[in-house]
Amino acid sequence: MECLSTPHNIQITGVTCDSFRISWESAPEDAGRATHFFIDLSRKEAKDPNRFKHRDVPTKLVAKAGALPLTVRGHWFLSPRTEYCVAVQTAVRQPDAGDYLVSEWSEVVEFCTGDYAVDHLQQLQEKAQGVSGRMLRFSVFYRNQNPEYFHHVRQQCGGVMPPSLKDSSGSHGSPINGALRGLFFSCNTEFDTGLPPNDSPYGPVRFQVPAGLLLNPATRLYFADFYCMYTSYHYVVLVLAPRGSEGDIFCQGRLPELDTANNPFLMFHPPQQEGGEAAYWHAHDVILEVLYTEPVALDQGILGEISGHQLMSQTTADAKKDPSCKLCNISVGR
Repeated sequence: MECLSTPHNIQITGVTCDSFRISWESAPEDAGRATHFFIDLSRKEAKDPNRFKHRDVPTKLVAKAGALPLTVRGHWFLSPRTEYCVAVQTAVRQPDAGDYLVSEWSEVVEFCTGDYAVDHLQQLQEKAQGVSGRMLRFSVFYRNQNPEYFHHVRQQCGGVMPPSLKDSSGSHGSPINGALRGLFFSCNTEFDTGLPPNDSPYGPVRFQVPAGLLLNPATRLYFADFYCMYTSYHYVVLVLAPRGSEGDIFCQGRLPELDTANNPFLMFHPPQQEGGEAAYWHAHDVILEVLYTEPVALDQGILGEISGHQLMSQTTADAKKDPSCKLCNISVGR
């Protein structure tokens, strides 16, 4: 039986969090003969030497031949920030018995999917808005750590808390994971007292600053993530970045910007009259994690011990998002 030439010079372009475009070259005499393309895709970590099956059995995706590049979108529920291997065959469907004349598999090409795009984050934002609940007043941002952390800041950092790289917690496709530096602060309050809770999963020592130090007309607010950890609690990650700062520049074009005076998560209104006080609100029915992208000096706030428990089971450090939750997942990857 006559053979088809093996596809070569595989090119991967237009990679997003859930799609990519693929093209290749074939011998001129075969370029117009192909009726179908067979594409085999697997995660890079699945090092199965028998990934490609028998030469004449199509695996994974079968697509009708057409103009290249071919767009592959979501056939395998592509996940963001994930390394994949891909190879292709070309095929000619035979008129008798429906068999295929197929080429050999091409070389295996590796690529990595991207982060969530802004429109994906806007989908997450819309889901978060649906469960954010009423807005409550607050007056301070606070950050809990162990005593050793604050001792290190005093002794080794000149009393200034340095931003650290965002870990991989939350949605795998959030653009800030492993890419943006900052300091996490909380602002949630108890409904009955209007004060920060006495318990914390992060440590018994609390640093708190007036809300206006971080949230003011000189800062921009961005939405970064919405997730849960196999519990009923849902977390919203926001980024606060001074205008024109490195963090602000990073967020522009990557994250949806929120109006600080009108959004369902975190708001402030300037004083209504001279000598008045600004007003600050946070969403009550989600747990806000606010990433501030600049260093903060300890002398800008106060330190004290909390009277409650250290709830280690609630820590979000490197927490994995529940991929089955219908409230906080979107249709592009896991």
